Amino acid sequence: MDVFIDDRCNGQRKNDWIELLEKVVKEAVDLEQFPLDFEIGISLVTPEEIQELNHQYRGKDQVTDVLSFPIYEETDPEPVQLGDIVICLERAKEQAEEYGHSLERELCFLTAHGMLHLMGYDHMEEKEMEKMQKKEKEIMQRIHMPR
Repeated sequence: MDVFIDDRCNGQRKNDWIELLEKVVKEAVDLEQFPLDFEIGISLVTPEEIQELNHQYRGKDQVTDVLSFPIYEETDPEPVQLGDIVICLERAKEQAEEYGHSLERELCFLTAHGMLHLMGYDHMEEKEMEKMQKKEKEIMQRIHMPR
């Protein structure tokens, strides 16, 4: 498992975030019993960049907290490219304050959410959303950061 973290927010990333986000990724794949060696990219971006990506790929011209871009194909050789998670650091800070928890907890939650998308989960339907929320909660409990 290789996790590459790209800070596009002028060096705001803290070094301890790397270990924490890697732990989230590991717990997500362990929970899902994902059997393959893989690589994943996590980018911390500005509101302007995530808005542009959201508009380009989802047709929504607005800032969002996290986007996931799965690229895994079952025929890929190992280590497989699982995909990329893009997190808006400023939005994560706002949400952490709004929900009354740490920025680190919010970044972990957004990473867990993104990982589940990369592994095929979605929340377009009510049942899918409930299943995904249950998995998110379980990942957060595994890393000792429940709500």
